[in-house]
Amino acid sequence: MTVSARALICDCDGVLIDSEAVAAAMLVRELEARWPDADVAPVVMPLLGLRIERVLDGTATQLGRTLAPADVAAIRGAVEQAAMQAPAVAGIGDALSQIALIKACASNSYRPYVESVLARTGLKRFFGDRLFCADAVAKPKPAPDVYLAAARGLSTTPEHCLVVEDSVTGATAASEAGMTVLGFIGGGHASAQQIEALRAAGAQHVFDDMRQLPGLAAQWIASAAVGSH
Repeated sequence: MTVSARALICDCDGVLIDSEAVAAAMLVRELEARWPDADVAPVVMPLLGLRIERVLDGTATQLGRTLAPADVAAIRGAVEQAAMQAPAVAGIGDALSQIALIKACASNSYRPYVESVLARTGLKRFFGDRLFCADAVAKPKPAPDVYLAAARGLSTTPEHCLVVEDSVTGATAASEAGMTVLGFIGGGHASAQQIEALRAAGAQHVFDDMRQLPGLAAQWIASAAVGSH
């Protein structure tokens, strides 16, 4: 690859795998089992996209509760196990096959999980070993570390990277890294409030159907080519 090579970088959960709704439901279920008198869901939902440990810590803090380390580990295991069974996002395979850019995945999940779900859904063929995960960087999203690591790993620069993100956490990270961000709201957990929230976090365009992604990628490539002249 040359330094000027362009890349498409996708988040995993909510962009490649339609797992966020499944994960959120399991998080809520596990916490309600421990705190039956607490209204958990309204606190959990805005925190989605963060590492599970941070979601749990933030939820406990807001509700004035505590979780033992063993509970945190058990909940993370239950959430990841549930997410493992989630399907690929509708249309993502066809979309990726139409985009002639090198592709990478940048995730707030740990690498063994990402490798497993991409293999199970047949999406690994698009990414190979170009996986950049939270367990390999100093700070997870919303810090830009994982996206900056992806640019370095792909031997390119942030301005040559197009990112697809579904969460404010991820959009913030990619935007902070200096990349162009597309916000995707077509997953099972999408809501109308996400549109403005993603735009506020730096998404230049928000879309809800993966069939639109090849066209959006082509527009980005074309506008970049015009800007370089």
